[in-house]
Amino acid sequence: MVLVTNADIRLHLLCIFFALGSFAWGYNIGILSSVLVHPGFVKTMGHLTPSRKGVITAIYYLGTCYIFISHPASDLVGRRFAALIGISTVALGSAFESGATGFGAYAMMIVGRIISGVGVGMLSTSVPLYQSEVAPAGKRGKYVVLNHVGFVAGLAVGFWVGYAVTFWNVTEHDLHVSWRFSLAVILIPCFIFGVGLPFLPETPRWLIEHNRYDEACKTLHWLRDGSFTEEDIDAELLHIRENVEEYRGQSNSWTTLFTDHNLFNRLWRASLLQFMAQMCGATAMKYYLPTLFAKLGLPTRVTLMAGGIESTLKIGMTVIEMLLIDRLGRRVTLSAGCVAMGLAMLVNGVLGQVYPDNTNSAADVICIAFIFIYALGYSVGFGPAAWVYGSEIFPTSVRARGLNFSASGGAIGSIVVAQVWPVGIDTIGSNIYFFFMAVNLVCIPIILMFYPETKGRALEDMDSLFNQVVGGVGDEIDEPTEPVLPKNGRRPSQS
Repeated sequence: MVLVTNADIRLHLLCIFFALGSFAWGYNIGILSSVLVHPGFVKTMGHLTPSRKGVITAIYYLGTCYIFISHPASDLVGRRFAALIGISTVALGSAFESGATGFGAYAMMIVGRIISGVGVGMLSTSVPLYQSEVAPAGKRGKYVVLNHVGFVAGLAVGFWVGYAVTFWNVTEHDLHVSWRFSLAVILIPCFIFGVGLPFLPETPRWLIEHNRYDEACKTLHWLRDGSFTEEDIDAELLHIRENVEEYRGQSNSWTTLFTDHNLFNRLWRASLLQFMAQMCGATAMKYYLPTLFAKLGLPTRVTLMAGGIESTLKIGMTVIEMLLIDRLGRRVTLSAGCVAMGLAMLVNGVLGQVYPDNTNSAADVICIAFIFIYALGYSVGFGPAAWVYGSEIFPTSVRARGLNFSASGGAIGSIVVAQVWPVGIDTIGSNIYFFFMAVNLVCIPIILMFYPETKGRALEDMDSLFNQVVGGVGDEIDEPTEPVLPKNGRRPSQS
């Protein structure tokens, strides 16, 4: 029995390369958290109040409300070229941000953030779409989680680059240039990703949707080579084609997501999941982590180093999530993540009230430790699983627009949190943690009651799953059966 097949190698390389797009997304977020506290940036922007900081952060998510840009690109030109347009847009936005100067520096920064947001909006949906559509059912969670591995790797590199540029501060010129350089570093992964995309295969499902059957057959055989028999691959191809043909006769308008009861059942679940994934406090932790650490008494340079360590640990936890999500399922990992995040928020809120104004160093250390625990909870829960779930529940004909609409729920949540957090922490202090603790605790029963388990199901089998969903979700839903079996006749490993 061959332990590692050609298909395994090819799928890992494809999904890791696509994770480079998510790396650019993560870097864009990670580096801004250090730029916001950089003295050269603060001087260039002028009077930078908490609300103006909030606008710089939140306006980015106005750009990610990409419903009318991202899904037409994914549907018309394919997942690869949608990602190519997205990465090019991110590069353009980053150029605006890096070049912000003079009296119009703040406005130029805002424009750059909006443009970058549009590009990230396209990347954040086209990347998991591609990974979901090329992966076999039993291992789909693992391959789509690579999207989040790339994101947290970019986040970590952004923090470490931000930490490194704090040493580039000898002269006024250094302060003027260093923060711009840190923003421009993103152009390196943008270039590598953009150059490589045209040489990769398109997903079989998109090819069938566009009547390119021979190319789809060739691509699917290449993606399954060595892991499945010819008969199994042909059966999967037929299953995909039947599903596409079933929806081809129906309206493919975006309004179908709202008028078709079955599709709307999926849309509101995916949108709410993305909204909860940001309302749990994730946006605040990504953008304001150095500021948050500073509130606990750490100097600026140490806060950036702590942010780098926290983001680096996230990479390890997300890799662990890759091994768990197809074994434990989406609902278990989501719920466990909420428990960890809620606990972390509770501890920070309580200790902040008992020992205000950093009056107890031991309490401050515990608060910092639980911020790390929060990050670990997010990395095994909402961080990767929200994208996995949203990328797998829609049929091929509306998958791109379904994921785009649902991801906009995350953008709305991010805008809310980006505005609430800096003002809240400045006015009511640690009490803001109790609000986000409550959000995390409320998410648990919502997930368990309304989200059916999708692990191990083929994308084309989601119709039967959601047709069974009436009201709440319970264990009475039939267990999934693997539609494609490997050569040895046993079910493929879920790891």
